[in-house]
Amino acid sequence: MLTDRQIELLQAIISEYIDTAEPVGSVEIVKNHNLRCSAATVRNEMAKLIDLGFLEMLHTSSGRVPTKMAYRLYIEDLMEEEEIPVLQEVALKQRLWSNRFEFEKLLRETTLALSEATDCLSIATTDDGFVTYSGAVNVLEYKEFWDIDVAKATLRILDDYGTLNKIFQSILPGQDVYTLIGDEIPVENLSKSAIVFCPLRVGEKSGNISILGPARINYSKIIPIIKYTKKILEELGGSW
Repeated sequence: MLTDRQIELLQAIISEYIDTAEPVGSVEIVKNHNLRCSAATVRNEMAKLIDLGFLEMLHTSSGRVPTKMAYRLYIEDLMEEEEIPVLQEVALKQRLWSNRFEFEKLLRETTLALSEATDCLSIATTDDGFVTYSGAVNVLEYKEFWDIDVAKATLRILDDYGTLNKIFQSILPGQDVYTLIGDEIPVENLSKSAIVFCPLRVGEKSGNISILGPARINYSKIIPIIKYTKKILEELGGSW
């Protein structure tokens, strides 16, 4: 069980790391997040969070970074989803509505809209093997994808329906939205990545829409966007 101070600190570290992609030190976290304790106290609490598995040090002289366990706690218990601006909701609905009569065209427009809204790679699949994506170049803005093996692994799955299907089938059904973080993704060299996805059924068609980015993606922004997109798509399917 984490203390209130540890929860506050962990949230601050995750927020800082999402924004900067730099290991977080005690001095900057106190300064940037107005924590009500000293840097020395923060260092002691960081050490405890490392022992508990929520933080790690990439190098002995570096700051701390969140682990998969930290992101999972954040998503499931600590995160507050951002509210989508009304104008963005309306624009997205109008954009998809205009492509409602052709399912594959609708999914292409969906991935384009999602990649623009999230600055990540968006992928959509259908259960009969159709794949479309947009925003592949976006992932190169994140240093986690500068490694050539990571970039290759990311691009390779875009042409491999079998691997994408394996990813989307690696979870237990029953939720509206899923997140796979690090080694939860059953693909080699994506240990620093995350995938947020929604299964959907549009009329008689079914498949998945997804966002792929670094493990530090802005979950509080991306999860409500992809959930709202799923809602629109399934509403459109109900009118067929």
